[in-house]
Amino acid sequence: MNQLSKRFDRRRGFTLMEVMLVLVILVIIGSVATVAVVQMQRNANMQAAKAQVLAFEAPLQAYHMNIGDYPSNSDGLQALRTVPSGLPNPSKWAGPYLNKEVPLDPWGNSYRYEYPPKRQTNDMPDIWSLGPDQSDGTEDDIGNWETIQE
Repeated sequence: MNQLSKRFDRRRGFTLMEVMLVLVILVIIGSVATVAVVQMQRNANMQAAKAQVLAFEAPLQAYHMNIGDYPSNSDGLQALRTVPSGLPNPSKWAGPYLNKEVPLDPWGNSYRYEYPPKRQTNDMPDIWSLGPDQSDGTEDDIGNWETIQE
C-alpha cells in the first residue's frame, strides 16, 4: 500500500510542460477568435456605412422635389434637417427630411457630400464615408457611386 500511495503522490499535479501546452493552445485559439471578431466588426461597419449612404438618397430626392435642386456643398446633408440660409424661396422647404440629426459614419466621421457629383453619372450628389482608414480618396471609401453601379 505504501508503494501505491507514493505513485499517486507523484502524479497529483500537472507538469510544467502540460501547463505550457494548455497555455499555447489557449493563446492560439484566442488569436484566431480575435482576428475573426475584428474582421466581422470591420465588415459590419462597412455594411452599416453603405446602408446609411443609401438611406440619404430618399430624403435628398424629397428635398429635390420640393426645392428643385439638391443642397449646395456648403449646406450639405445638414440641409435635410434645417432650412438652408441661402434658399431663394425658404417656404418651399418642407423638412425636416430626416427624423434625427445627420449621423456620423461608423468610424465617427461626418459623411462627405458633393454636388454637382464628380464620381457618378446621374444627377444625385456624391455621398461617402472615408471608410476604415479615414482618408479621403482611398480604395476603402464607401460612397453612393458604388451602390448605383453594383
